[in-house]
Amino acid sequence: MSVYHYSAKTMAGKSVSLEDYKGKVLLIVNVASQCGFTYQYEDLQKLYDRYKDRGFVILGFPCNQFADQEPGTNDDVHTFCTLRYGVTFPMFQKVNVRDADAHPLFTYLASVKPFQGFNETHSVAKILFQLIREKHPEYMVGDSIKWNFTKFLIDREGNVVNRFESTTDLLDVEPHIEALL
Repeated sequence: MSVYHYSAKTMAGKSVSLEDYKGKVLLIVNVASQCGFTYQYEDLQKLYDRYKDRGFVILGFPCNQFADQEPGTNDDVHTFCTLRYGVTFPMFQKVNVRDADAHPLFTYLASVKPFQGFNETHSVAKILFQLIREKHPEYMVGDSIKWNFTKFLIDREGNVVNRFESTTDLLDVEPHIEALL
């Protein structure tokens, strides 16, 4: 099994098979516009610009499951990402990434690459840990997605190679991307 067995709807509402990205290195990310990690959009776009001509694609999946940090419509999300961060990588419609209503792609990703823990030295980690501990301790159960901006690196054959939590900066992800390119 690989990510190519899944499909998702683009912001325009068109169903797209991830098989359309066969032969590309993918970074699949659940994103949110009002998250403490939203600044990562800037680095995601920089990575996309730097490597897209070498077969690298980022797939963004907005999610409102974590503290309602993506409350707007798909149009709102698209406008925000485009105007605020100049996002040009493919963005899909809002999905759930954990629990019973999770998009099957994210259930698959989390099952293949379990949660390895957060980077406790990250500048946003202290706030994130307190928020999860006080308001959402259930998020820490199992290997599901724990927060926005969880990143999954996929090789050119559609295999999940690595999982990077929201507390992993994209500078630390870049060498892993380069190795697959």
